[in-house]
Amino acid sequence: MSETAQRNRPETPEPPSVGEAPRKTLGAKRGGGDPAIRGRTTIADGVVEKIGALAARDVVGVHALGSGISRTFGAVRDRVPGGRPAVTRGVRAEVGEVQTALDLEIVVDYGVSIADVTRAVRENVISAVERMAGLDVVEVNIAVSDVKLPDEEEEEEGPRIQ
Repeated sequence: MSETAQRNRPETPEPPSVGEAPRKTLGAKRGGGDPAIRGRTTIADGVVEKIGALAARDVVGVHALGSGISRTFGAVRDRVPGGRPAVTRGVRAEVGEVQTALDLEIVVDYGVSIADVTRAVRENVISAVERMAGLDVVEVNIAVSDVKLPDEEEEEEGPRIQ
């Protein structure tokens, strides 16, 4: 073969000899396509509820999540041996494939601007859920169920009877 013909001839890899592993060619991808689209990720409602609850609690002026009744039942449930604190108390989420909506019930501290607190809660929840879960938050509904007065007693942490 002439020298020009050899230069223009495409190179074909030599087959592996007996007992030798096949050679991988550089740049070849297995399965083809973007790995991000090779499967499905689902996020449970409870995951989004936890993210939303923690983000809402981070806002100054939020005293607690949930209504008075749910907090009372939650305090009793927390005292049961083996029970865990209800992190998601006062938060409900509906999660779709790419979108989510949250409903929060909060108690605010007396003296704060409810409009400012709810705006900050909404912004913090949306930011946290979109960043962590990658979901588009279509709405965050907030119900302010109570105002914590400075002279009100706190929920007791321990049992009353000793």
